[in-house]
Amino acid sequence: MPNRILIVDDEPLNLDLLDQELAEMGHVTERALNGSEALLKLDSTNPDLVLLDYQMPEMNGIEVLKEIRRRDQNLPVVIITAYGTIERAVEAVKAGANDFITKPFDPEHLALVVKKSLERAQLRSEVEFFAQELSGRYRLVAGKNALMGQTVEEAKKAAASKSTVLLLGESGTGKEIFARAIHDWSARRLKPFIAINCVGLAKELLESELFGHEKGAFTGAHQLKKGKMELADGGTVFLDEIGDIAPELQTKLLRFLQEREFERVGGTERIAVDVRIIAATNRDLDQSVKNRTFREDLYHRLNVIAITLPPLRKRKEDIPILANYFLQRFSSEAKKNFLEIAPSTHEKLLAYRWPGNVRELANVIERAVVLGDGPILTVHHLPARVIGGQPMNKIEELAYHEAINTYRRELIVTALATAQGNRAAAAKALGLHRTHLLKIMRALAIN
Repeated sequence: MPNRILIVDDEPLNLDLLDQELAEMGHVTERALNGSEALLKLDSTNPDLVLLDYQMPEMNGIEVLKEIRRRDQNLPVVIITAYGTIERAVEAVKAGANDFITKPFDPEHLALVVKKSLERAQLRSEVEFFAQELSGRYRLVAGKNALMGQTVEEAKKAAASKSTVLLLGESGTGKEIFARAIHDWSARRLKPFIAINCVGLAKELLESELFGHEKGAFTGAHQLKKGKMELADGGTVFLDEIGDIAPELQTKLLRFLQEREFERVGGTERIAVDVRIIAATNRDLDQSVKNRTFREDLYHRLNVIAITLPPLRKRKEDIPILANYFLQRFSSEAKKNFLEIAPSTHEKLLAYRWPGNVRELANVIERAVVLGDGPILTVHHLPARVIGGQPMNKIEELAYHEAINTYRRELIVTALATAQGNRAAAAKALGLHRTHLLKIMRALAIN
């Protein structure tokens, strides 16, 4: 996808020269004859780089630069200046410009400055991306189970391709973690991975989240917003709970998968991107197609490489490995001194059916670490449902609000497991509004 560069100069001849040179470099240009026009173009075109003349009537380059920085701290800006005003160009660099070029400009120097400015902006976004990814929170723990090992091998082969991947399986089996692993194993690993929960937003908001919107597209759209598809260009978009999206949005998603182009909400410009789609659902999409709640053509577009993640009850030999991993992770996060899990505790963990799968196991271990003291995680740290319905011997030692939160967490996790991760269904079963359930889940750190 070519870079879009906004060139700002009050002399049309200079705009023509810059336009020609940048076009030969393979870039797409937008032109503005003054600062006010430039700021309007900034909202409508969302450029990757701005070439900004210093000396202009009404608003000079410094004033325009300050307004650009107020709106966007990371957009690269290169100042254009005459030989006699280099000191002012240096002043502009101190004020936030990334570089400067002089008039009359040398084409080779222009190409070098543009190239380096764009590369620095890309490097900055990759550094921010790695700072988030290297936290280790989304590490894939495969374990020793043969079925899981086969699933991992399938995922690695899929990662080497450009094909769309559909992750299937019960709620809580780790589909987002798998999606991140596929991205990390692929040639796209240096580009963004962006996850979107397709039932976490209303239909109108989800469309804007996916494809972005133009300024004024709807009430509250005060400025242009890039969608996740555009922001993930070159990388991967993970569409979680794809089986729940509205029919109208299914049509737009199908068109995108066919053409790899889209229009922002309220816009007419066709925007082409290169993204890899990984979708996931705990629903039976074959049945949804038969019920006509999911488009058959979209299903076939998504179902290029289907990978089914096994439930935790079918990979019991991995439970001790996962439990120890979560113990180390949550002990470190909570600054607790848990070192190991007692053998009798492992027996209880192995005997439990885990309807909420890996997510439920993680929540149980996190709860034990937060509420307990080490260095050994014992049966007394487990919730009643895991130890066989027996009341916790030490529940009376907890503070009142801790006991209430413990009970609320167990109720919600069980309801989510029964509803196969469907939050709306879980809220209905609990007699709560869905928004209120989400608020409680955030407060209790339930994923």
